Amino acid sequence: MALTRDFKQTIGERVTRDPAFAKAMLDEAATLFLNGEPETARLILRDLVNATVGFEALAQITQKPSKSLHRMLSQNGNPSMDNLASIFGAIKKGLKVSFNVHVVEAN
Repeated sequence: MALTRDFKQTIGERVTRDPAFAKAMLDEAATLFLNGEPETARLILRDLVNATVGFEALAQITQKPSKSLHRMLSQNGNPSMDNLASIFGAIKKGLKVSFNVHVVEAN
């Protein structure tokens, strides 16, 4: 008998019981996008959508088909900035958080 758990289930349960973890995931996804790592950012966003609003509710909020949203947040997805803004907005609203952007100058 395997002693492993489904990753999506583990993430979902952790997001439900630990709002700080959910906020950290959202922050990490935004940071990865801004730092030029969109593939990883999309995967984190996908897990966060699954653990929070779900793709069907996200489809209603963004007025985009659920299937399209799944493709956008796949490893090879290519969401537009407008779609990303809608996705981030829906998750932010669901988590009741806001973003504060701090610019750090490189040396």
